Amino acid sequence: MGLSISIATGLYGISFGALSIAAGLDLWQTVALSALMFTGGSQFAFIGVISGGGAASAAFSAATLLGVRNAVYGMQIKQALRPLGKQVPWMAQVTIDESTAVSLGQAKISEKRRGFVTAGVGVYVLWNLFTLAGALLGEQMGDPAAWGLDGAAVAAFIGLLWPRLKSMQPVLIAVAAAVLTALAVPISAPGLPILITAVCAAIYALCTVRKAPPATEHGGLHSVGEEQK
Repeated sequence: MGLSISIATGLYGISFGALSIAAGLDLWQTVALSALMFTGGSQFAFIGVISGGGAASAAFSAATLLGVRNAVYGMQIKQALRPLGKQVPWMAQVTIDESTAVSLGQAKISEKRRGFVTAGVGVYVLWNLFTLAGALLGEQMGDPAAWGLDGAAVAAFIGLLWPRLKSMQPVLIAVAAAVLTALAVPISAPGLPILITAVCAAIYALCTVRKAPPATEHGGLHSVGEEQK
């Protein structure tokens, strides 16, 4: 599973490489983004703001907001795999959606470790190789608008979002975010609409989070007893 996911995700790096060149970054800047940032959503957000004429600070802020989820993944992986101190740096670098999903989807600890390494390292290697290929291809394309690449970043985000719209709540949130962003575009600088929408989404999440009841040693027995009454 880890290998197949690595290939499928790695191939998507071609799109990022070409789009990054289209956004105005050079070859080495594009390669550095994939090697150091290495989180697809954040990378697409970064070049999306840059291509729209936004400031580097706005691009960095948008990328950071989308990358916060990786910190949550890191806590889950640390709890599940218990890495040694010297393993933490490289494991942190390859803790992404794919490596976390493959690892936590296994039952045995040995399979969890194998899944994490296979998916994480596999995606990292192939993503960077295909990013380079896409960047080299993008340099040969000339005017990005002539190939439709000026709007491809938006299409890439829709592709990332679509599989997650499986119930009414995420659909409504996506529609509300789209409307809010559209309203913010004419009255704010490039790069700010996505930040405004992200902050509103974070506030919504904080306001709607439900606190789970405290767990107790005999909670299950207590519940059964209550039901019997």
